[in-house]
Amino acid sequence: MDDRNLMENLLMLEKGACDLYLHAGIESATPNVNTEFKNALNDSLQMQDDIYKKMEAKGWYPADTAEAAKMQSVKQKFVSQSA
Repeated sequence: MDDRNLMENLLMLEKGACDLYLHAGIESATPNVNTEFKNALNDSLQMQDDIYKKMEAKGWYPADTAEAAKMQSVKQKFVSQSA
């Protein structure tokens, strides 16, 4: 397994952990348990961000910028639907 595949796997695992911590926090029965899951979620989100930034720096996770006209079009669509 090369470094890129390893990083992709780490990122997917970390995203899965974030999902689990989020749902565990939502379903937690006591404030103490809820706080611990929130802390674990924040730690996991930070790790996910660190992995993403390293992948982006190597060109392994390119992010496209959205065109302003397309963003405005989508915004208008949702504004008109909610009216």
